[in-house]
This record gives sequence, C-alpha cells and structure tokens, in this order.
Amino acid sequence: MRRHEFQPGRLIAGLVLLAAGVLYLLDAAGETDLPWFAVVPMAMGGLTLAGLVGMTTYAVRRDRRDRISESSER
Repeated sequence: MRRHEFQPGRLIAGLVLLAAGVLYLLDAAGETDLPWFAVVPMAMGGLTLAGLVGMTTYAVRRDRRDRISESSER
C-alpha cells in the first residue's frame, strides 16, 4: 500500500465517533445510564472540531504547495 497524507481531521472524527459508539454500547449493556442528549452534543462538537482541523490542514498544505510552485518558477 502506498503511503498517504496524514489527515488529522479524519483522525479526530473517527476517534469521536468511536467514543460515542463505545458509550452507546456501554449504555446498551447496562453498564452506564447515559441520556441521549449527552452523546449527541459530544459527537456534533467533535465533528465540528474535525471539520475545523481539516480546513486548517488543507489551508496550510495549499499554502505550502503555492510557495513551492512559486519558488520553482523563478
């Protein structure tokens, strides 16, 4: 498999949704008593954070590509 770019936004989204899934599994197993309104904001906040991190990562990488292409044109 070829190496690919590290994408921190996707990592954050995956970890947040994994945590939400684990919390729901614990609730279904009877280990915790978790109201639905505790997990939904956590998941939405995590997805929002992941989106912001993804946009920031994209902007930084685009800026680097632009700088490299400008320096190679000169």
